[in-house]
This record gives sequence, C-alpha cells and structure tokens, in this order.
Amino acid sequence: MSERRLNVVVVEDDAEQRELVIQAIAASGFNVKGCADATALWRHLTVSHCDLIVLDVGLPGEDGLSVAEHLRTSSQVGIVMLTGYSASADQVRGLRHGADAYLTKPVDYPVLVATLESLGRRLRGRHAPVPAPTASESDGDDAGWRLTADGWKLCTPDHHDVILTAYERDMLRCLIRAEGRPIDRERLIRALTREVHAFDPHRLEMVIYRLRRKIRAVSRWTLPLEAVRGVGYLVNGMSEERAIADPVD
Repeated sequence: MSERRLNVVVVEDDAEQRELVIQAIAASGFNVKGCADATALWRHLTVSHCDLIVLDVGLPGEDGLSVAEHLRTSSQVGIVMLTGYSASADQVRGLRHGADAYLTKPVDYPVLVATLESLGRRLRGRHAPVPAPTASESDGDDAGWRLTADGWKLCTPDHHDVILTAYERDMLRCLIRAEGRPIDRERLIRALTREVHAFDPHRLEMVIYRLRRKIRAVSRWTLPLEAVRGVGYLVNGMSEERAIADPVD
C-alpha cells in the first residue's frame, strides 16, 4: 500500500453507537463509512475499496461471524470485531471466523484507534496496490473487456485472464446483453438462479465484490460495473466473443 489514508467501514446496527465510533476513528485520520447491517456492507463493497472493517457480531440478518468468514475467504481486508460478547469462548470464535482483532464494548476509543493503526501497518507491509494505468499505457490497451471461452473467462484490457464462476459468468452475460442499460437486482438474480425466493439477498453483492477482488489481483484496470442508485447495475465497454451463433432461448 502507498501512504494514503486508509478506508474504514464501521458495521454497527445501533445508530448512536455507530456514529460515536465513526467520529472517533475519523478524528484520527481515517476515511470512515458506516453501515447498519451486512447487506449495506456488501452493497458498499461492490462500489468502494475498503482496507479495514470494524464489525459488530450481533447484527440483524447475517451476523458478524458469518460476515467475517465470507470476507476472509475472498479478501485480505483487516477485520476488527467490536462486540458486547466478552466471554473467552466468544473471542476464540470471532478470531477463528477470521477477525484480526477482537475488542469488547464499551471500548476505549484510543485502544480501538491504536488497533486499527497497528493492523493498517501490517496491511501496508503485506501487499501494495496495482497502480492504475497511465494515459500513455492505456493507449496501447485497446482490446477492451471481453468474455471468451464460452463466457468462462474474462480478458482485461491489459490482457490478463480471469476465470469466472457460474454466477459471475451469468451476471456479466446479462449485463452485456443490456448494452449499457441498467439492470435491476431482481432481474440479475433471476439470471443467476431459478430459486429466486431462496436466493440469499446479499449474495449478488458478494458475487460482484469477489469478482472485483479477483480482477484487482492481476490487473491495473477496474471492472466497469457501476451501481445505479435506486435502479441496479450496468456495465459498459464489455463484449462477448462467440465462436458459434447463440442458441435460441
């Protein structure tokens, strides 16, 4: 990482507690965003980069342990659990689910800030971001974003291949066929599964988040998938190569 201000997300369902934590962290030089639950976090992560997450365990819907476990399987984000569960068994459970640190409420804010600073230093030493392409470099990357291999591979403009899961493939195909028009979440979910009502409501955001992480790991380019507030998602500048004609739907 370069020496920039780290981005922190505070996931806490108590609005007053969330605001107090945000103020304490922001006063120490971090960029801070608050989310009330896991769904808000997943939606935020589809469009914004995050370095550190302060995570409550007792969240409505998906709890903090599940969130930490999902995050740890798909990213290197730093996770600080901040919760009222103070038993040693709870601490062990939180750390085993992926937390880097476990703090209990009421927290001493200087301790929380020091924990974030320490974790931030470890993250800076762990990896550096892929630099964004310069104007001169991007001039030579004119291939655009392409789905190849019958949609199972995404080729970036700087010629890196990203192998796709079935969900990622179906989602991108749906967005490409919309030709730049926004697609609402319900239609995208229908493209991923026939069991729409049984589909975990935050899984679409997880699919997008994990795909962004995979691309960021190999390419200087950012996935051209945008969230349209109140509507859904759209993608621009992406096409699919087809060796044969599409089958009739």
